[in-house]
Amino acid sequence: MTRFASVLALAATLAAAPLASTPALADEIEDSIAAALEAYRAGDTNLAKEELDYAGQLLSQMKAEGLSAFLPDPMDGWTREDGDTQALGAAMMGGGLTANAAYARGGERVEINLMADNPMVNAMAGMFANTTMMGAMGSLKRINGQKVVLTNDGEIQALINNRILVQVSGSAAVEDKEAYFAAIDMDGLKAF
Repeated sequence: MTRFASVLALAATLAAAPLASTPALADEIEDSIAAALEAYRAGDTNLAKEELDYAGQLLSQMKAEGLSAFLPDPMDGWTREDGDTQALGAAMMGGGLTANAAYARGGERVEINLMADNPMVNAMAGMFANTTMMGAMGSLKRINGQKVVLTNDGEIQALINNRILVQVSGSAAVEDKEAYFAAIDMDGLKAF
């Protein structure tokens, strides 16, 4: 069995799996995988690859939506505005997933950005593993047991499982940013 045929077999298996969380998108994924299989059987490998790439992008979008579930609810007296949740294409920062939200209370603002499975984030893993380099970025501390850097401009940064970058920034007081960081489901994020 060729490698491409193996990929198509895997894609057919995935198409048969239930995707109950977003059935309309799941149907589009299944349709694309079926079109890829049909094109492959007809000998059109270009169309087969295009359809599989499209199905893969849709699956990445579903995963990105899952990442946004880790953005905390607004705290009492705050409002939340959801930002972009997307699967980044290869042209944008090397791929990966991103989700963000902004929280406001009066003139104060807290912004949380989550970025996962991105080559840029992976490259930062060495920096976060080196406490001297982290110290050069700002003050080191732990919030709910998680090692973070409080940068010189008041941003909180943490690298979760060497693959998910959490950034908490904004005009609000550091204590508010720390409270929002503490509200993130770290156990769930680690398992994501």
